[in-house]
Amino acid sequence: MASPVSDRDFRGYGSNPPAIRWPNDARLAVSVVVNVEEGAELSIGQGDERNESVYEVVEEITGVRDLCMESHFEYGPRAGWPRIRALLKQYGVAATLNANGRAVALSPWLVQEAVADGHEVAAHGWRWERHAHMDEAQEREAIARAVAAITEAAGTPPVGWHTRSATSLNTRRLLREHGGFLYDSNAYNDDLPFLVDVEGEQHLVLPYAFDTNDMRFQRGGGFVFGDDFARYCIDAFDRLYAEGGTAPRMMSVGLHLRIIGRPGRIGGLERFLAHAASKPGVWFARRDAIARHWLAELGKA
Repeated sequence: MASPVSDRDFRGYGSNPPAIRWPNDARLAVSVVVNVEEGAELSIGQGDERNESVYEVVEEITGVRDLCMESHFEYGPRAGWPRIRALLKQYGVAATLNANGRAVALSPWLVQEAVADGHEVAAHGWRWERHAHMDEAQEREAIARAVAAITEAAGTPPVGWHTRSATSLNTRRLLREHGGFLYDSNAYNDDLPFLVDVEGEQHLVLPYAFDTNDMRFQRGGGFVFGDDFARYCIDAFDRLYAEGGTAPRMMSVGLHLRIIGRPGRIGGLERFLAHAASKPGVWFARRDAIARHWLAELGKA
């Protein structure tokens, strides 16, 4: 029987991670990612072909504007962001905002506040949508529109990209074609950055995570109480922190304004940040800083 053929990489670094240390010999790089999607969700009220169906409930209203869904998303910038912003300031955390271009265009003040606080603004697509079925022209336009909106609001173009869930087979090539991107986060397969080949050129990937992520408060995700988020993230942190004594490790923590920003959940984020900040040798880092350090250590900067 012939062996299966695949271009997938199941081995990665294996038992031989690169001998790279984080700045100041930190044991663990913690990347806090704040997803800014509100206003970019599919909405007939925004002229889209349909309404978004995934928020605090799973329900799609067809044919007419869904004011209930819209108000759920509006909660994020109005009430969630101020809570998250305050905690990041309190614990001195430099974060990366994964921002949809249309969300940024509708709430440029939010991005401007984030930039003033020292956070990175990366691109999360134009709308909050998957790219898996986009043709090249459609995806090329989505990338360009997202970059333009973020550049206008933040004052500088994004150097990071993260598609909502599924990318297309063309995404990385189109990011390279557009230019200016230092990394993408369109992978979930490691605890370390890694290089991939894109048409003969090396491209950096900073893996993201769906487990250490407040999206698990959504239906079927397993998180109910704020402490569920805290306990899980603390367990992940403690394991990676221990491993960081002998090998580099990176932890991604995914947040959403409208999810963790709720009063019954925000305490989970606070408990996690307090735990992580209490340990020596922890580098709370923007993803662009992690990317630049990794490339410099590999001699690729």
